[in-house]
Amino acid sequence: MKYLMVRRTRSEVEKYFADDLKKQGLKFPDVASPRPMYYKLNEQEDKIFNKTISIITKGLEYARYKPMLYYTGDVSQPERVGQTNMSKLMKILLVKRLESSFFAFRKSIDRFIVSNERFLDEFKKGYVYVSKKHSNKIYEFLENDNDAAVEKLIDEDKADKYPAVEFGKKFKKDLENDIAALKDIKSLWAEVHRDPKIQELKEAIKTSPLLNKNKFIIFSESKETAEYIAECLEEYPVLLYTSASSVKTREYVIQNFDANARSPKNDYRILIATEVLSEGVNLHQANTVINYDIPWNPTRLMQRVGRVNRIDTKFDKVHTYNFFPTVQANTEIKLKEAAEAKIHTFITMLGADALLLTEGEPVGSHELFDKLLSAKTITGEDGAENSELKYLRFIKDLRDTNPDMFDRVKRIPRKSRTARKYKDKESRLITYFKKGKLHKFYMTGKDKSPEELDFVASAGIMEVNADMKKEKLGSDFYKLLDKNKVEFEYATTEDMPQMKGKGGRDSVTLILGILKAVKDYRKYTDEQERYLLKVIKRLEEGALPKQTAKTVYRELNANKDGITPLKIIAVLQKNISGKLLASHFADESAVHAGIGEVILSEYLVNK
Repeated sequence: MKYLMVRRTRSEVEKYFADDLKKQGLKFPDVASPRPMYYKLNEQEDKIFNKTISIITKGLEYARYKPMLYYTGDVSQPERVGQTNMSKLMKILLVKRLESSFFAFRKSIDRFIVSNERFLDEFKKGYVYVSKKHSNKIYEFLENDNDAAVEKLIDEDKADKYPAVEFGKKFKKDLENDIAALKDIKSLWAEVHRDPKIQELKEAIKTSPLLNKNKFIIFSESKETAEYIAECLEEYPVLLYTSASSVKTREYVIQNFDANARSPKNDYRILIATEVLSEGVNLHQANTVINYDIPWNPTRLMQRVGRVNRIDTKFDKVHTYNFFPTVQANTEIKLKEAAEAKIHTFITMLGADALLLTEGEPVGSHELFDKLLSAKTITGEDGAENSELKYLRFIKDLRDTNPDMFDRVKRIPRKSRTARKYKDKESRLITYFKKGKLHKFYMTGKDKSPEELDFVASAGIMEVNADMKKEKLGSDFYKLLDKNKVEFEYATTEDMPQMKGKGGRDSVTLILGILKAVKDYRKYTDEQERYLLKVIKRLEEGALPKQTAKTVYRELNANKDGITPLKIIAVLQKNISGKLLASHFADESAVHAGIGEVILSEYLVNK
């Protein structure tokens, strides 16, 4: 994204805009590394927990949510994709609910049993009802962890009615097996009579100096979990905010937790919220966040803590607690090892579907645990990243303190070249090219193909002390320069496809069906959404080359188990360039207009 937008990290602002911060009396709070908060399962609870994960991930077919995969008639590819994804998302929902709270998990299991039994009863009466009308709304509810709304919407929308005889025999068997497995889970949890997670939270509120007097925020993905926590903490001044909360409640949130509120109040000390408050709201009257659920995608952690990690906060430090399931143990190390093992079990048992749990981010179990306990995850930076601001400041300082040298630099002739020693296995050549508004850097070597570098990487290589000794150009200088030239010319040559008519209609029609089925997916970025709509428009115009359409459809269709909306975007972006989507080539021509020229080259002599 750094090539598409200007992003200023906290460390960059502190380093390069320190004077501005000081003048305005602003400062960033320090971000403490998140602390684990372990809820300890006893031996019986641990066995039940592990058995439940096994059933959820391996013992359920989720047949009720993918009936068209059992249909013996024709089923379109988009419909297969949608049904497959629906069943996977229901599985992920149960996994999240299990980790969220025992209370919410039991509620979900009860609903799953009722819903599956009702569906099986209708099947026995001779009919299968399939919901298509509200598929996008269902995805939205699933993303908000609202399975109750999903079940209600599916049951109310009986627009498509199919005779039961048109479904394979395995369908009824899988439905019955799913119901039996769900009832097994319910029976297992009937043996659990305590809630170690809420007990751990209560104990922390009583004993932790950060929690027993100060304001703090508890986040949960589950509305039912949030409501349950609020009920369990009745003795405290608690404010609950979920997707069902009123505008008035939102005003209370701002008055009590936004340090910039017009009418600040101090009626509540604890805010319990779902993801609806994880973005777009300042909550920096507090400086501590508790993640009651594991934030499986670390980006969620950054978003949540970002509500209190504000530049104008009165606090010097921001604190985070993350809950993890573990087993009873005598040492902190053993608690940590058991918690890591639990996360490993979740991810391993889900297999490829773990990407749905982490919202598309490929993360290993141990890596995830470390990320969730790292301050870097909250700040989104590691402090070691180079910034173009470093070089911008250098240029400005040179201009202001040594105008003569600045003028000499401006007047360096085109095609200038130099050489110096450089620590590498072989000599290299780095070349700076310009064509119209386009600037590119390439580096190559005798046995190395030309590699394009961005400005920061190039500047880092070319940066030297003023007393660096100049070396002689190598005998292979021009050969290496030609290699860089060829690569630059290849990259900047306009090679637009000839589009004749509306070829590839079969593939185009099938692709359109898939894209229209997922175009309202709620987790697209604005950029992804615009890109998808542009692809649909160009497909409808028949403007994409026939071979491109075939390639795209082949890749979309390659995954028989279904493909997520974000993976669909990835396939499109891989195969359909911005050039193919342009309605005209004016922008492209503006960038590439002019003659390509060498600005300067540096020969790097290997030591």
